Amino acid sequence: MSSPHIAVYGATGHTGRLVSAELRARGREIIMSGRDAGALKTLSDELGGARVHQATLDDPAALRELAGQAGVLIHCAGPFTHTGKPVATAAAEAGCHYVDHALEQHHTKWMFDTLQEPARQAGITMVTAMSFYGGMGDLLAGAVAEGLTGIDRVITAYAVSDWRLTTGAKQTAELLFADTRRITYEDGEQHVGYVEPRNAVFPFPPPLGPRTMIAPVPFSEVVTVPRHVRTPRVEAQLTAQTFEEEQAFTSEHVDAATRAGSRFTVAAQVITADGGSAGQVSGHDLWRLSALASVEAAVRLADGHGRPGVYGPAEAFTPGPFLRDLERLGLFTLTLPGKAEA
Repeated sequence: MSSPHIAVYGATGHTGRLVSAELRARGREIIMSGRDAGALKTLSDELGGARVHQATLDDPAALRELAGQAGVLIHCAGPFTHTGKPVATAAAEAGCHYVDHALEQHHTKWMFDTLQEPARQAGITMVTAMSFYGGMGDLLAGAVAEGLTGIDRVITAYAVSDWRLTTGAKQTAELLFADTRRITYEDGEQHVGYVEPRNAVFPFPPPLGPRTMIAPVPFSEVVTVPRHVRTPRVEAQLTAQTFEEEQAFTSEHVDAATRAGSRFTVAAQVITADGGSAGQVSGHDLWRLSALASVEAAVRLADGHGRPGVYGPAEAFTPGPFLRDLERLGLFTLTLPGKAEA
C-alpha cells in the first residue's frame, strides 16, 4: 500500500522549498500549494514534476480540496497570525493530519482551544509549533524534564547569530514585538497582557558562555510546555545581539547559501529545589532544521504514528528520541542529561 500524499502549503517560500525538496528526496508523493500558480509550476519543474494545487487563503473550498487530496498537510506560510486559521481549519474539516511552523503564541493557543475536539472527532493528529523558535525549546524542555519532580521553572534560551529573515519571518517578528497582549505563564496559569521586557543573563555552557538576553520573548513554549511539564513558570529568552545585527532585517532577498549561514545554540534549563538539569542543541542553518523537523513529524503521521487531537512537538512525539533522530540527520549536536540519553 502506497503512502498518502503530503501537501505543502507555502511551498514556494524558503522553508516550503526545503520541505518539498526533502520530501521528494525521501521518495514521498507531494502536492505543492500556495497562491502563485506560476511559481508553483516553476518549482514543480525543478523537483521533477510534483503535483501542484493553487489555493489562496480567502478560498476555503480550494484549501479543503487541497487537504482532501492529502494524508498530511505541512503549513509553511507565515505569519500564522494571518494564515494559521484558514489552513488549519481546512485540514480539520477534510480529516487531514496537520503540521505547522508557527511560533506565534496566540495561534498555538487557538489551535488547542478551538480544534482539539474537531481533530479528535476526525481522527487526525494536528501538531502546532513545529518550528525552530518554540519547537526546539519545547522538545528540549520535555527531554530534560523527563523524570524530574518538584520543578520550579523552565527556561528556554536561544543564542542565534547570522540570522537572515525571509519576508514572512520579518513580518512575523514585527507582529510579535508589537503585540501588547502577550501570553506569559506564571504561578501555574496563563496571563495575557502587556509585558515589560528586561535584560537577563543566561549561562550557556562553554564555548558560548553567559550571554545577555531579551526576556521574555513571545514564543510558543509558554503555551506548549505546561501541557507536558508540571511547573508553575515557563519563560523563553533570546540573545540581545540577534536583532542588533543589521543584516537580519535587510536580508529578504539573499541567496539560499547565505541564508543557510545562521548559527545557533538552544538550551533548556529545568530548575528544581535540588538544582535541576539542562540540555542543549548547537548547529547551523536554523531554516533547514525547522524544515526537516516538520518533515520528520509529517512522515511519522503519514506512516500511522499519531493519535487524534492537537499537540505541541513534545506531546506529539517522545522528545528525546525525536531530537536524536534530528541529530542523526546532521542538523545539530545534542547534549542531554545522562538519564535522557539512555
